[in-house]
Amino acid sequence: MTQNIDRTPALGETGERGGRVLIVTAVEAEKAAIMRGLGDADGIDVITAGVGPAAAAAETAAALAGSPGRYRFVLSAGIGGGFEARAAIGSLVVSSEIIAADLGAETPDGFLSVDELGFGSAAAAVSAEWSRRLHDAILSAGLPVCAGPVATVSTATGSAESAAALAKRIPGAAAEGMEGYGVAVAAMKRGVPAAELRAISNAVGPRDRAAWRIGDALSALEAASQALREVFLP
Repeated sequence: MTQNIDRTPALGETGERGGRVLIVTAVEAEKAAIMRGLGDADGIDVITAGVGPAAAAAETAAALAGSPGRYRFVLSAGIGGGFEARAAIGSLVVSSEIIAADLGAETPDGFLSVDELGFGSAAAAVSAEWSRRLHDAILSAGLPVCAGPVATVSTATGSAESAAALAKRIPGAAAEGMEGYGVAVAAMKRGVPAAELRAISNAVGPRDRAAWRIGDALSALEAASQALREVFLP
């Protein structure tokens, strides 16, 4: 699948205009970790949208429509799965692109994306400038981080076969989440740049709850949020 990074400066992309930052999480534990990291930082709103791309898109769209011009950047943030060759448990991933990995159709010959079907694009535009700033700030804080494609799924991957198929479908995939595409599309419709941040709690592949490190991932998310305070200043 081809990379689709929006390189056209949009409202707030280069930091030349005011406005607030909107951070969208799926669950309260993610929101709490981010808010601990942000501390008393001003100009940032953190909301909980619910699990999955539909809920994330709806809540993001409502927040943006309810306050036109209020936000200069939207970030989908939370914990997620990491592809073992790219992102270890406890590390962080900043999106270079966001792909709706299961948006398409099954055929006798395999999966076809909506791009291949001619029904639109499974890639949501990501702000290259914001992604670079996020990545550099996290790296400067001494935290393990990589930039790469983040897959959005409605059903979390739970087998080695599914993980291999997903990695083949999205070359270089670094992480898997369930909300990024919805958040990014809602932001794109309002002309607001967006990106995604994932703290890795588990490897993408066979479902093994005993191997999950949710606490470590939430700690990484908190540390990353602290590192991003200066980036989010107007």
